[in-house]
Parts: sequence; C-alpha cells; structure tokens
Amino acid sequence: MQKYRSYVLPVAIVLGLLLHEWCAFLNFLVPYLIFCILLLTFCAVDIKRLRMTMLDVWLMLFQIVVSLGSYLLLLWFGASDIVAQGVLIGVVCPVASSVAVISVMLGANRETVTAYTILGNLMVVVVAPIYFSFIGIHQDMPFLQSFWLIFKKISMVLGLPLLAALALEMFWPKATEVLRKYKGMSFYLWAVALLLTLGKTIDFIFLHGEGNWDSILWLGVSALLFCIIQFGFGRWLGGKYGDKISGGQLLGQKNTAMGIWMANYFLTPLASVFLAFYSVFQNLWNSWQMWRLKK
Repeated sequence: MQKYRSYVLPVAIVLGLLLHEWCAFLNFLVPYLIFCILLLTFCAVDIKRLRMTMLDVWLMLFQIVVSLGSYLLLLWFGASDIVAQGVLIGVVCPVASSVAVISVMLGANRETVTAYTILGNLMVVVVAPIYFSFIGIHQDMPFLQSFWLIFKKISMVLGLPLLAALALEMFWPKATEVLRKYKGMSFYLWAVALLLTLGKTIDFIFLHGEGNWDSILWLGVSALLFCIIQFGFGRWLGGKYGDKISGGQLLGQKNTAMGIWMANYFLTPLASVFLAFYSVFQNLWNSWQMWRLKK
C-alpha cells in the first residue's frame, strides 16, 4: 500500500467532486476520525519532550502580523471586504490537527509538529476573538464570549485526544504501547477524513457560488497565492532551524474546517470560500510532495 499513498489525495479530490453531496451528509464522522488520528499521534510522541522553540514563535508571529497586515493592505488597495476577510481568516486559521500525518511521512520531527499543533491552536483561541471584536458581523460580541466559543470548538478537537493520551500513559501504559504499534493507521483514517472534508468543501462552493462568481474567482486566486506564500515561507523559516519540512507544513497546512466555521460564524460567510479553495490547493501540494518523496 505504501506505493499508492501519493495518489490518495488526488483521488480524494476527484471522489469529493463526484460525491460531494454524500460527503457533506457524512461529514459528521470527521471529528471522530480526527480524534482517533490525534490519539495515535499523541500516543506516538513523548509528551515530556514537547518544548516551545523560536521556530514556534516566528510561525505564530507570521500568522498574526501577516493576517492582519494583509487584511488592512487589501482594503487600502481597494479590494472587497469579502476577499480581505477571506485572506485574514486563511492566514490566521490554525494548523491542521492532523498535520503530523503528512509531516512525519515527509521526514519532519514528530515532537516539533505536535508541539506547534498545540501552541498554534492556543494562539488562535486568543488572537481570533480580538480580530472579531473589530472585524466581521459580531463586533458587538464580548471578547470572553467569542473566546469561549472558539476555545470550546478547538478544545473538543484537540484537547480530548490529548487528555486521553495522557490518561492512558499514566494509568494504562500497555494500551499506549499497543496504539504506538498502529500509528501508521492514522494515514488511512486521515484519508477517509480528507475525502469527507474535501467533498463537503466542494459542496460548499457549489452552494455559495450562484451569483457571486467574481468574488469567488478572486478568493480562489488569493487562496492559491497565499498557499504558495505560506508553504514557501514556512519551509524557508524551518530551514533556519534545521527542519524545513516542519516549517512548511505547520505554516501551510490549515485546519480549513475550523477556518470555514469561524468565517461563517464571525465574518461574511462567503469569505469562507477562501478556505474551501485553500483546502484543495494544500492537498494538491501535499500529494505532489508525497509523489516526489516516493520517486
């Protein structure tokens, strides 16, 4: 099965396009799949070795500065508020919870990837509510309320498997050892989650596309541009700290489902199409990286 791994992502995109209505219907299964993926990931790392590094600091600063800076610059140059909001949420969007699956296969350090998965998501919990206090459709919402909504959403995805892994390590270490033997299963669970997520993403574009094709075109172009920027700059920055794969994946691979939810809830819903396109572009890039690695 190893030699077919590089084809999983493009197949998922094609099936997502053909079966997008079914994928949207079955998308409720994704959180359960992500839970299993993260549990396998957290069990496979030595949590005591997780440390915050300067790479983490620079990655977080990039997300904060570039997201807000791009939003203000786009408005200053006359871009529509929808496109500006799409770029804002696309850059500040937290790193994908399952980023370790691809990153480790490409040669990244598992502890580095896992540490920023936690830190990057916590950063978004704090920064995003500040943005939404002066950008979007809920500017009158108190900070603590928006903070709690986002924290609850992220903690359900990230916190539960982390606590479960810690509990197993403390009270049932033999179970942890068994799960470590099956850590390779996370790729196949991720492939199913990817199919369902991409299918729902494509279904979302169909639903919101009618009558908004100009905005959708610019959102798509912006998504491609920032996908290149984030993966490229992340790889360059990671290279400065001896792990360009981690840098590229941590900055470039986004939790687009979380980003789409934040855009739909706090911003103009059409802005979330940026993340829909970004999801396709980032997975095409990951597919190409896996194909190149195999060659």
